[in-house]
Amino acid sequence: MEKKRILVVDDNELFRDSIVETLRRQGYELESACNGSEGIDKVSCYPYDLVISDMKMPGMSGIELLEKVKQLDPEIPFLIITAYGAIETAVEAMKKGAFDFIQKTDNLISELELTVSRTLQYQSLLKENKRLKSELRDQWSFIGTGSGMEQIRTLVSSVAESRSTVLVTGESGTGKELIARSIHYQSRRSNGPFVKVNCAALPEGLIESELFGHEKGAFTGAIKQKKGKFEAASGGTLLLDEIGEMPMMAQAKLLRVLQEREINKVGGDEPIEIDVRIVATTNRNLEEAVEKGEFREDLYYRLNVIHVHLPPLRERKDDIAKLSEHFIKKFNNENGFSVEGLTEESLKVLFCHNWPGNIRELENALERAVVLTRTGQIKPEIFQFRNPEEHSAGAASSLQAGMTVAEMEKKLIIETLNHCSQNRTKAAEMLGISIRTLRNKLNEYNME
Repeated sequence: MEKKRILVVDDNELFRDSIVETLRRQGYELESACNGSEGIDKVSCYPYDLVISDMKMPGMSGIELLEKVKQLDPEIPFLIITAYGAIETAVEAMKKGAFDFIQKTDNLISELELTVSRTLQYQSLLKENKRLKSELRDQWSFIGTGSGMEQIRTLVSSVAESRSTVLVTGESGTGKELIARSIHYQSRRSNGPFVKVNCAALPEGLIESELFGHEKGAFTGAIKQKKGKFEAASGGTLLLDEIGEMPMMAQAKLLRVLQEREINKVGGDEPIEIDVRIVATTNRNLEEAVEKGEFREDLYYRLNVIHVHLPPLRERKDDIAKLSEHFIKKFNNENGFSVEGLTEESLKVLFCHNWPGNIRELENALERAVVLTRTGQIKPEIFQFRNPEEHSAGAASSLQAGMTVAEMEKKLIIETLNHCSQNRTKAAEMLGISIRTLRNKLNEYNME
């Protein structure tokens, strides 16, 4: 693990050397400066994880140094060392961006070690959170960037700041978990944990223990106390993945938790309050499951406060080209390849495929294509789908090189409608889209 690099600035040589040696013994990499000007020179030339400065120094005070350091790099944490009782000055420093202050008391060394450790841990969390948020922005390239997905992005951003429960629906492979993570990392809970529970994989006899935890001796094999997923997600977000597969008995327990905002460990007597944001995902139609008696109606309404539906890839084929670019770039970077993209014929093949596995299937297909191609453009024969007739010469024969994706989509709709004698219901089924989506496409292309 790379050592944290710390700069100590103080005009008192004995005091400065004492701090340097103390922190060096803690495993940090230390450098020092005898005044503010030297400190600025060092910060200008080298990256530091932390700057520690005395408040009173000749020439440039600690606060002046703080202001100049923040101009160079606003993200460097800064600690001020002050004389005992100089609280007002320390508060002024914190208002200007100091992370914390340490007073010169008999406990200075122990306070210094503790404060430095806490500061660097906090800084690491901030960097990790920034990295995750950056990855999350990139993940939208994975989910899609078409007009329909832009509406979903706006919805997700607007609901992220609330505490409301969110239900995310969509077929397998459409990116439901990524939406859940997006909600978490855009919320005030982003520094808290994100805990995922696969409801379909929970052993029926241990569901309560997994979700709510248990006390020691609660049942045979409970040799020690265990935290459940709700406690593990405290202060953060709990993702209930594939909630539609949860047994009815567990649904009743979950409903009570959502209503009361508290849990009871198995074998426990006292309720425990929880502070958790719930996001549930499913590839089932829960309204149909309610009608069939397979899902509790009251739980459905508790979960369905805010509903985000992800359409299948076959209903938003305008995303295929951009998604393909994203995946080709990703697998090039991972493998050190230099695949330049898809040929026009290859894009036609992808456009004509129905994508029953949605984005996950597209990702797998392009990973295979990039690995087998390595350099140059991906050719159409590289793709091997389970239903080759979907992209046979007959399906793509009327599509010509140089056509845009929109032109190919419009031509495909026209030919399918002609094939179905203008029966829109049959045409929608053949295209693998809903009748509403077909109507929207007809309006979009002025074909009504």
